[in-house]
Amino acid sequence: MVTDGERILGLGDQGVGGIAIPNGKLTLYSAFGGIAPTRTLPIVLDVGTNNAEKLNSPEYLGWRHDRISGKAYDDFVEQFVDALIRRFPGILLQWEDFAQHNATRLMHRYRDRLLSFNDDIEGTAAVALAAMWSAVAGTGRSIADQVFCIVGAGSAGTGIARMLVTALADAGVGQPLERIYLVDRNGLVQDDRDNLKAHQVDVAHPHAHVPAELIAIGDQRPALADIVAVSGATVLVGVSGQAGLFTEAVITAMLGSTDRPIVMPMSNPTSKVEATPTDIITWTNGAALIATGSPFEPVVHNGITHYISQSNNVYVFPGLGLGAVATGASKLTPAMLMTAAKAVFASEAGGVGDGLLPPLEAVPEMSRRVAAEVGRCARDEGLTDPMTNDEIDALIEATAWEPHYATLTPVNPH
Repeated sequence: MVTDGERILGLGDQGVGGIAIPNGKLTLYSAFGGIAPTRTLPIVLDVGTNNAEKLNSPEYLGWRHDRISGKAYDDFVEQFVDALIRRFPGILLQWEDFAQHNATRLMHRYRDRLLSFNDDIEGTAAVALAAMWSAVAGTGRSIADQVFCIVGAGSAGTGIARMLVTALADAGVGQPLERIYLVDRNGLVQDDRDNLKAHQVDVAHPHAHVPAELIAIGDQRPALADIVAVSGATVLVGVSGQAGLFTEAVITAMLGSTDRPIVMPMSNPTSKVEATPTDIITWTNGAALIATGSPFEPVVHNGITHYISQSNNVYVFPGLGLGAVATGASKLTPAMLMTAAKAVFASEAGGVGDGLLPPLEAVPEMSRRVAAEVGRCARDEGLTDPMTNDEIDALIEATAWEPHYATLTPVNPH
């Protein structure tokens, strides 16, 4: 797992201090995915830092230099990837906590060169989709009937939008982008805007389909509540990092389009959540189905307990990695990520009353099922050697690691 430490969640640019994130997440590969610790390697690319506090601290261990960028940065990453491929053929590389101006393009640049994925973009999207499928199932409707408003059009938001395009197309929706309203600080992300960023272009809403009420006039942009109401959004996702952005007006605007709004304030840490589950449930009189990015306690409303699932990437990446590595997949594709999301959704047996996702205690067992489905998908895409389902299951069992602790016997000092 590699980071350059530029966009550590909730902390920003930490330079080489970002190594703590790969250290922590690789333990989750071992604990939940059965990847032996000896087969994991945390890496930080020390390309400098723009954090003045770090640069001026005598305790900072990294290169005391402003971050390099442009060709120098790209050349350094290229040397790293080339060396990794030569030294560890068949390795799975997870990109972690890169800033959005690098994250998406690096993900696309190297996805066909080696087995790799970006967890902030693709892992987040997969687990979000699993939670949406579960919520939609709880309403008795289809994902093809939903309209999505995603607030925050950075790496995570655009990643969720891309996965929704595929999911809606699979469900028979002819023009998926017409069902997806992506919103950033400049308003609705639509394809005629002249200030779109590179990672937003392929998921911009078609201008010809934008309701007249949502077209900005000069500096006058429609309020979020108006976007939600006019679009008819039934699913609202927050990856904005803006605390309190989902006001009562925004949430209740959904009730004009659905009696069971699906609300997913996914920004974390908790201090940045767009709305708390307590407020959402109160404003909708208990009708909302909720998943969050940060952990929240159950909410009791009118005598009913609402369990709040945390849309945590740990539901996806350990099993995804196990399945890809065990079967020797040559690359990791969007279809494999979609398959992982479906496996997580299929593992939810409790129903919406117990939360939209399985309890974290169930993740190790669930990860084996995710791994098996991902391995089958890789095989079907021609990314592995030919093998049967039984052979895939055997490879996963042979690869999966379980900790064994020695029994210690006290020694009598006398």
